[in-house]
Amino acid sequence: MLATRRRQVPQDIIVRLRRACLALPEAQEQSAWVGTRWQVRKKTFVHVLMVDSGWPPAYARAAGCSGPACVMTFRSPLPQLDLHAYTWEPFFRPGWWPNIVGMRLGGGTDWNQVAALVIESWRVVAPKKLAEAFSTRVPRHPRPATT
Repeated sequence: MLATRRRQVPQDIIVRLRRACLALPEAQEQSAWVGTRWQVRKKTFVHVLMVDSGWPPAYARAAGCSGPACVMTFRSPLPQLDLHAYTWEPFFRPGWWPNIVGMRLGGGTDWNQVAALVIESWRVVAPKKLAEAFSTRVPRHPRPATT
């Protein structure tokens, strides 16, 4: 059986995410089952991967595309009952955890917004005392761009 060669996350995206994620206390980078993830004490706060030709299927369904598309998932501090949060492009709601949010990354990505989302996601999964010791304040969740 021939192994299928999968698209890799563009290196410039990995570099930008690495810079944001590894600036946080106790953050570690790992190769995931697909793509790359960043964790704090074995809890993932950011995962980035490529959707291509409908693979991986759960991500393709969640993102509403067969690819190619670079997607990032992260944790949101918003209550699961807030059905209107993250319902605009480039966001999507995967549904496998109540606080998981997905985001398509590409040429129009606001990297300042991504950095804020990374910090908030880290805060959600980091141990309480570690998160409290980290003093950087960021917006609680992004707002859609106005034109």
